[in-house]
Amino acid sequence: MLRPDIIDLREFYANPLGRAVRRLLRPRLRTFWPNVQGMTVLGLGYATPYLRIFEGEAERVIAAMPGPQGVVRWPRGLPGRVMLVDEDDLPLPDASVDRLLLLHALENSENVRALLREVWRVLTPQGRLLAVVPNRRGLWAHIEATPFGQGHPYTPPQLTRLMRDSLFSPTASQAALWLPPSDRAFVIKAVNAWEKAGEMLWNRFSGVLLVEAEKQVYAGMPVKAVKGRQKQFVFRPAGSPVNAHRSAGESAETDQPPHRRSR
Repeated sequence: MLRPDIIDLREFYANPLGRAVRRLLRPRLRTFWPNVQGMTVLGLGYATPYLRIFEGEAERVIAAMPGPQGVVRWPRGLPGRVMLVDEDDLPLPDASVDRLLLLHALENSENVRALLREVWRVLTPQGRLLAVVPNRRGLWAHIEATPFGQGHPYTPPQLTRLMRDSLFSPTASQAALWLPPSDRAFVIKAVNAWEKAGEMLWNRFSGVLLVEAEKQVYAGMPVKAVKGRQKQFVFRPAGSPVNAHRSAGESAETDQPPHRRSR
């Protein structure tokens, strides 16, 4: 499956259309998680354009980017809080994350079930997952010039069934992004008008679907054994600098250009 490259993702959110999408989706995310005081928030996929809304409130905000996609340093000018990962083998302890945002992740995963098993494992018993995915019925899923036109889009029933099959209970959902996938000035200037009209008139044809789900703690999830390797995990205090010399169990981050893990 082809997935967006880290360069393409970064450039999309740097252009006017990407900035408009970010402005539209950030308030939506906040309606699901209005209070993350003292929590650990993880963004998996390419969620960094949206994670700043939780800073200053959450105890810890970190990002994880899949190896085939690549990674860029985040946040700029501050100690790094992003790691390059295998999406089916996250370098995090069990039950260590309170809120997990999947964005540009689920639709691009090569093994969705394994990804959601890892999400289940790292979430606390009261943890919540929020998935943002392209809507199969919407225009964005059919325009390959944006990241939302890549990978496998979903319908609402498909996404709900996937969550339930992966031991999550959906708790809330929304549709968003009726803005046409165009960077023309007249489209960008009328971004709020497009959203209001779309929500009233074309609700089923939104660009993305947002589904929140809680972890089902009454069902066990098998843990994958890794032969000959034992992980060690270290959570540093929020804002502390990252040591340049890391053990094998820690994630790597540099000031170098965007990096991809070889397949």
